[in-house]
Amino acid sequence: MSTLERENQLQKEYLTAKQKSAKPMLWVSMVSMFMLFLGITSGYIVSEAREDWVLFDLPKIFIYSTIFIILSSITFYLAKKQLQKNNLQKVTYLLWATFFLGVAFVVSQFTGFKELINNGLFFTGKESNPHASFLYIIIGVHLLHIFAGLIVLLTVIYNHYKKRYNSSKTLGLELGEIYWHFVDAVWIYLFLFIYFKG
Repeated sequence: MSTLERENQLQKEYLTAKQKSAKPMLWVSMVSMFMLFLGITSGYIVSEAREDWVLFDLPKIFIYSTIFIILSSITFYLAKKQLQKNNLQKVTYLLWATFFLGVAFVVSQFTGFKELINNGLFFTGKESNPHASFLYIIIGVHLLHIFAGLIVLLTVIYNHYKKRYNSSKTLGLELGEIYWHFVDAVWIYLFLFIYFKG
């Protein structure tokens, strides 16, 4: 085997090993991220005992944002299924649908923030209270993960246009899908937690 052939073989082995480790590394990072949200919600529960804890209803717009993100997970899942069938045109439509549903989620979240402010519920300041502050933190931290997800999604869309995915090469799209489902599941957990805790 020549030096060039040996180098090509080593490069292929390196790429194979990297691909095999990609999913486990993603799962480990997602577990760490979920622990962060568990910590925040635990702080929420402990803080409920404070005398200055003020109860209020969650703006209804957050129900719509929950619908948006659930639909976005469905479209991403369908995009992967179409990729496995090599229906690349349908993959394009579904990926863009996922992206715009993600943007709709973000817009609805900021609309929810606006409603909270209009109702006199502030993050900081004399008129703020721990309940509202925790709500801003929980939603804000999740939004950061959503922004990361949108960047991942745009990367997936870019690679799709570059024809880097097909029925036999789905890893990049699958990694993006797993992360997007993760932020979807986290939001459902957070929404139900906030909604039923009051």
